[in-house]
Amino acid sequence: MPLHNLLPVLTLVLHTLGLVTCLIGLTIARTPQRKRLGQVLAVLGFLIAASPMLAQLLGIIPPPPVTPIVPD
Repeated sequence: MPLHNLLPVLTLVLHTLGLVTCLIGLTIARTPQRKRLGQVLAVLGFLIAASPMLAQLLGIIPPPPVTPIVPD
């Protein structure tokens, strides 16, 4: 199965995982003793959530093939 067929499912999973990681990081960053850890987790969560889009922009994942529209 080509990777571009799995991309919508991977996008949903990675967006959800990245959002949860980012929210946990922002919650941890509220305490002064763990501020740096929370910031690192928030940035990591953002990168996880943005990874499908970044992979397509960098050419790691090829864009899905386009089917031509045939006029009637």
